Amino acid sequence: MRLKPVPDPPADLDALREYQRAVPLVPGDTDDCCARLRRRRDLPDRQTANDWLAFLRALDLVEETPRGFVRADAEPTPERVREGLREGVLLAPEALAALRDASPEAALTPDDLFAATRDGVPRHDRARNPDWEAAWRDRAARLLGWLALVDLAAPVGGDPDASGTDAGYVAGDAL
Repeated sequence: MRLKPVPDPPADLDALREYQRAVPLVPGDTDDCCARLRRRRDLPDRQTANDWLAFLRALDLVEETPRGFVRADAEPTPERVREGLREGVLLAPEALAALRDASPEAALTPDDLFAATRDGVPRHDRARNPDWEAAWRDRAARLLGWLALVDLAAPVGGDPDASGTDAGYVAGDAL
């Protein structure tokens, strides 16, 4: 199963490790884990914390047990994050395929990625959010940022640290 949430990428894997450490070692229910993530990572709301919890689960850095969520006994290495993105994040394989086709002269932008994956956006997301296109364009920019964090993508042109919308990406060294 591939999960949808893609939070803003951190500056480095050490920061990702801090998100993982904010999840308890003793299983806790979703509300407890989200409250703890909010408190320890200064997140603005429960939805953002829930997105992080789901994303960490997609990366196999958090496990869901019958008693709740628990921090996995795994380090967020570049290899683990790459595998988690490939296997656990919705539309990541499509993004990687698009990056393989990109070049410095025709770099993949978030808008390009959204256009390439638009048909893969779940119908219920389209129905419940009148501004779903903007939300999924933003998600495309965040996904490209995560791929760049672990060298599956490399930014070219624009400023990837700004809004992310002007930056283009090509396949990274690890792709």
